[in-house]
Amino acid sequence: QVQLVESGGGLVQPGGSLRLSCAASGSIVTINVMSWYRQGPGLQRELVAAVTSGGRTNYADSAKGRFTISMDNVKNTAYLEMNSLKPEDSAVYYCNAEIRTSYVGSWWGQGTQVTVSS
Repeated sequence: QVQLVESGGGLVQPGGSLRLSCAASGSIVTINVMSWYRQGPGLQRELVAAVTSGGRTNYADSAKGRFTISMDNVKNTAYLEMNSLKPEDSAVYYCNAEIRTSYVGSWWGQGTQVTVSS
């Protein structure tokens, strides 16, 4: 089994920062990609950022220049540094990972709430 546990969400004022963490554990051979998605009320879940084990990153246009995704291959943990937060960033943030166990599968965490409000 593989588990993903997110942490670091909370309430922050506009312009503030948060650091989200996603720790993967279980029968992991290698992690190919870890990513962060978010889903606001009444909206579709959207990709925010992704990072490969080799360090390649990709960002949604809304996140470019403000968010930074990274992965610690030793700890099997992904991070999302969010700066200059806006109210429209408020959403449940979900971690996703493409992980090789006995096969390559995609796994989801339970999500962590981020609220940006004054």
